[in-house]
Amino acid sequence: MLAWPDAALATPRGLEAVKARGELLWGADAQGGAPYVFADPRDPNHLIGFEVDLAEALAAKLGVRARLVLGPWDSLLELLARGDFDVALNGLEATEEKKRVCLLTRPYYVAAERLTVRRGDPRAPHSLAELEGRVVGTLPGSLAERILVREGAQVKTYEGGQDDVYRDLLLGRTDGVLLDEPITQYYGAVEPELDVVPGGFGEVRYAAAVRLGEEALRDALDTALEELAREGTLRALYERWGLWNAETAALLGDPDPTPRDVPERYTAWRAAVGKLPPFWERVRERYPAALALFLRGALMTLAVSLMAMAVAMAVGLGLAVARVFGPWPLRALALVFIEGVRGTPLLVQLSLVYFGLPQLGVRLAPFTAGVLTLGLNYAAAEAENYRAGLSSVPAGQYEAAHVLGMSRWQTLRYVVFPQALRISLPPMTNDFIALLKDSSLVSVVTLTELTRTYLNLANATRDHLGLGLVVALLYLLLGLPFAHLARRVEARLGQHLEEAPR
Repeated sequence: MLAWPDAALATPRGLEAVKARGELLWGADAQGGAPYVFADPRDPNHLIGFEVDLAEALAAKLGVRARLVLGPWDSLLELLARGDFDVALNGLEATEEKKRVCLLTRPYYVAAERLTVRRGDPRAPHSLAELEGRVVGTLPGSLAERILVREGAQVKTYEGGQDDVYRDLLLGRTDGVLLDEPITQYYGAVEPELDVVPGGFGEVRYAAAVRLGEEALRDALDTALEELAREGTLRALYERWGLWNAETAALLGDPDPTPRDVPERYTAWRAAVGKLPPFWERVRERYPAALALFLRGALMTLAVSLMAMAVAMAVGLGLAVARVFGPWPLRALALVFIEGVRGTPLLVQLSLVYFGLPQLGVRLAPFTAGVLTLGLNYAAAEAENYRAGLSSVPAGQYEAAHVLGMSRWQTLRYVVFPQALRISLPPMTNDFIALLKDSSLVSVVTLTELTRTYLNLANATRDHLGLGLVVALLYLLLGLPFAHLARRVEARLGQHLEEAPR
């Protein structure tokens, strides 16, 4: 679906759009894990987290419903500017740099930066001064990363999720982990082999982000946050997740920094993931519960892959014919396209199509952008496959067809293309299997396919191995039928060519 500038100007935006729609679209990344936005370990078909509760409370204050739109954490502000949702709410730090590209609400939570080390490690750093030259893990683009760079540490960042950071520390691959207090509490403090160093090493404030120029929505969210704080709703929410602290109490003007209620959500999370059940118990109980979620992800992967391959085959055939039979200007254009696409990363192409084209007035829906980019990317590979097939047909075949009085089109259709297809089919099959796996990149444009589903669940349940085996099996099951079909078509083509009169 395309939206042109004049149509976009007529569309309500900001608070007006939220009211008209009856929904507050908010963007977040479920891959990071607890306690922000994550799959419920007891029911992986539902997303929970303290920011899920916060978004619902804010939406209720605006008189609308909250609807989550998933996207990569490091692209949330780009997705926000593009208009994929109304507000980004996912542990975003309130910094001056962000104010250049978006509007920030008043802070809704304050957290200290906490350092986690291996218990009993005599070389473990316990102060900022001891971080110089040490390998310390954190998340990219965070305040913790900036602190580590300033202190001269060897910074190791992780894109996969919060659990991966502490897993490497347990394995001895890093000397420490510096991250926000909520992450430390849910992933570092729960490990008996790890110690959290007393005291904070910096302070981060979380705020929600809205698009530039939408001051009315930002002000409405500020008012809602003030009311939620005054009513005690925010305090109850943070206490439920075990996140209430003195810094947030001071931020909200609450004189009592001591938690009063039982952290029921935090306790439930500890009970669910504190110690993984035996593998076969997970196979019997947990994995079937997640099957529906995996199947939805697999269907998205299959739909994107099939449509992208159709685009790749159609465009690739046109490019191959242009290179083999076209006049030199057409051959040159085809060559420029093929080399240009093959010489640039798919992720860069996807970002250009999804985030760059709106700057030219062309806005593609996420599914369309994913299919088009994957299709054009693989069209370059398909073109070379088909060109090799076309070039392999002996010149004598063309001459024989000419003697038989066939036209150029009849020669291509009945003589050249069947032989070229038989040669091109094996690499085509390989390309489709590769495309199935490369389709995981469409998560950049807010599509939740199979790999993204796995990463979200694995970080929520801390079960990377078992769930990884399930996903690997699903990818195998997706690809095998097409490989089998390709072998049958190849055999059938070979049989027809052998039976054809010579």
